[in-house]
Amino acid sequence: MNITFCSTSQIGGRVSNQDATGTQLNEQFGTFVVCDGVAGSPGGERAAVIARDTLLSQTAGHNALSPLQTEEMIAACEQAIRAAQRAEPALKKMSTTLAALFIDRPGRRAWWCHAGDTRVYHFRRGVVHDMTRDHSLVQQLHDAGYDNTGINSHLLYNALGTDSVQPHDYSAVLPLEDGDVFLLCSDGFWNNLTPAEMEQALRMVNSPQEWLALMQKAIDRSEKKDNLSAVAVWYGSPQDTTLLFSLTDSARFLPPRD
Repeated sequence: MNITFCSTSQIGGRVSNQDATGTQLNEQFGTFVVCDGVAGSPGGERAAVIARDTLLSQTAGHNALSPLQTEEMIAACEQAIRAAQRAEPALKKMSTTLAALFIDRPGRRAWWCHAGDTRVYHFRRGVVHDMTRDHSLVQQLHDAGYDNTGINSHLLYNALGTDSVQPHDYSAVLPLEDGDVFLLCSDGFWNNLTPAEMEQALRMVNSPQEWLALMQKAIDRSEKKDNLSAVAVWYGSPQDTTLLFSLTDSARFLPPRD
C-alpha cells in the first residue's frame, strides 16, 4: 500500500524553535516522529533533537520493526538524553515530549508511542477514530470535570529526560485500512485547531501537503505563541474514502471577502 507524508516545523511566536520532526520510510516500514523540547529549563531544543536522531538512527539499522523493538528504541532515546544531561550539567534538566508512529508495511499494521502533550491523531473515513491523551495537568483537570481554572494547567507529568510519574503510553497494534490518516503534532499546532476543523480540512484536499497547508491557513488567523510542528501520514488513498468537498466545511479555510 502506498504511503505519502509531509512535515512542517515553524518558530511561531517564539525566539527559537524547540521542536524537531523526523521521517523515515522504506519498503518494510515507516517511522514518523515529532518532539517538542520542554520549556522552563535550558536544553529543550537539544533534548528534542537527541530523541529524534536517536530514534531514527536505530530504526535505520533494521529490516523490520515490532512493537517490542520500538519500546526498546524509545528507552534508548531516554538513555541518550540522560547521558547528555550527565555530560553537560548546565542541561541536566532538559527534556522533551515525543510522539512516534510506526508502520509495518508488509503486515499492514501501525502503532505509536507518546510522552507529554505532543499528540497522535488517527483518522478513518474522514473522522477522528482515535487520539492520544495528554500527560498534562490540563488533561487531568478536564477528566475530573474542571476547565478554565486559570492555573498553569499545561504542566507536564511525563516527558523524556524527566523522572516521570508514569510510563510513556504505547498504543495497541492497529490493523490498517486503505485511507487511514495520521497526524502527529506539537501542542503549538493542535492548540489552534479543533478535531472537527482537522476533519473538515481533510475532506477538502488530495494530499498530505495540501492538508497541512490548509490547516496552516487557519492557524495563521489565530494568535500563534508557540512553536508549531506536524507530520501528516496518508496510507493508501484517503481522498477516495473521505467525504467530498462541501461549502460549509470550507468556511474557515477560505479567505474573507472584501
